[in-house]
Amino acid sequence: MKSQTATRPHWVFDDSPIPDPLGHGERAVGFFRALKHPLSTAQDRGFGLPRFWERIVRRIYGPRHLDGRRIVRTVFIMIPRGARKTATIGGGLGLLHSMGHEKVALGQVMLGAGGEEQAEYAFDEAVGMVRSTPALRKKVKIRSDYLEHQDAGSTLRLLSAEGDISHGSTPSAVFLDELHTFKNRKLWRALKTGLIKSPGTLLCITTTAGRSQTGLAWDEYQYARRVASGEIPNDAYLPIIFEPPPNADWRDEDLWHYVNPGLTEGFPVLEEMRGAVREAMHKPGEEDDFKQYNLNFWLDNALSPFVDMAAYDQASDQISLADLKGRPCWLSVDLSSTTDLTVILAVWRDDDDGYTVRPWFFCPKANLQERQDRTGAPYLDWANKGLITTTEGNVVDFRAVERTIRDLCDRFDVQEIAFDPYLARQVQPQLLEDGLPVVDFRQVPSLMMPALTELERAIVSGRFRHGGHPVLRFCFANAEAERNKHGHLTSLHKSKRWLSIDGAVAAAMAVSRASAGQNGRSIFESETFDPQNYVVTM
Repeated sequence: MKSQTATRPHWVFDDSPIPDPLGHGERAVGFFRALKHPLSTAQDRGFGLPRFWERIVRRIYGPRHLDGRRIVRTVFIMIPRGARKTATIGGGLGLLHSMGHEKVALGQVMLGAGGEEQAEYAFDEAVGMVRSTPALRKKVKIRSDYLEHQDAGSTLRLLSAEGDISHGSTPSAVFLDELHTFKNRKLWRALKTGLIKSPGTLLCITTTAGRSQTGLAWDEYQYARRVASGEIPNDAYLPIIFEPPPNADWRDEDLWHYVNPGLTEGFPVLEEMRGAVREAMHKPGEEDDFKQYNLNFWLDNALSPFVDMAAYDQASDQISLADLKGRPCWLSVDLSSTTDLTVILAVWRDDDDGYTVRPWFFCPKANLQERQDRTGAPYLDWANKGLITTTEGNVVDFRAVERTIRDLCDRFDVQEIAFDPYLARQVQPQLLEDGLPVVDFRQVPSLMMPALTELERAIVSGRFRHGGHPVLRFCFANAEAERNKHGHLTSLHKSKRWLSIDGAVAAAMAVSRASAGQNGRSIFESETFDPQNYVVTM
């Protein structure tokens, strides 16, 4: 590759010496050599530890403090699929800490993943190796969801992020697979707090890249990159990140080798990757999957994204509201009650046929923590920074919304206030009574199609100026596009209940009305005004 990221683990490939003063690294490699794997093609059915994994194992267990304690306490490995990570880390290292020389008496070693099935893969690998290795078969009892060393009483247990463990648990080692699939931080918190109770514990995370710039996996990945680049000094944290350089061509076979350290050894299979790319070149959804799972591109979009977030980020320069006073302004309001966000979004037309936007978000204070737990988004931080207005109780207080609308009408030259009629009857009458320009904007395909098309045009051309507002960005990253059989955008939807797309929907409404308000005139002055679609609420 012409360029390399500062996070690349060069030591995996360069044969440089790895400190092993007490021989623990060599002993760990020896444990793998003694393991037998039921699917091995070798005559002795040995594990066959690939060279790059051997280097990683030596780097985890070799370096020691002067008193013999292992230096590395946390390992973060981001590696594409097909590299034998589940067998090596969850199965092999899981057994090393529960049944091998790294075990402690009565120690609890845990295998976890974002889903029960994924966690079972690692556990099944461990069970298969126990059954195939005579020395282990004599010492280990195989239970339904755990293995037990008969002499030491140490166990290798299966758990899932969908379940829970007691905060009183004290694991000696934890191996987590596919961190990007974890749905919340509940299990993560319990494991992390348990690990600090005992000396010499190990947390090992293996994952492929994820999607979106929020959540547990994103936060951990960002921390790992900062440690890998030297920005954060932390000898106890070992980041091993195989990721593509910026703007790399996903079809380039040199890139495939760059991010897949085992490709030359058949992990994954090169010819299968070629076939997958030939198909993905004609299937956008499969292209994203290939980039994420096989090349470790960290994608910043939903599964069926409304827009490319890289295009969205083009226009993130800061916005000065003071500079917008006196210019025609359009407001859209999307009200909610519990799980969705309520949003007021203001739009101003720009001189280059684009738009400047600014949102105001609202949500109930009572479920702020639950929102953060369920989505991984930093709702508490957003609220502390004033990016979201919280109201007392478990539903949005529409009086706060109404006050903000009135304040915006006092500050700016508001042409229209477009409401989604859902729940709007609690706010609209008071505004109309005071002569404010309230209209309904029904979120039906006949209206949303042109609205979404205009919004998409503005974003793609870099003319949707949003100032980098993080909550609005979160909404756009969650927005999945619904299209009709002709390929036309008809609506936006979200994949999970607690994800929010309200800011994106409100943006489409406001942009549509600003686009129709030719030369700053209100819709009521336009010849295109259709009273069947836009109803003034009286």
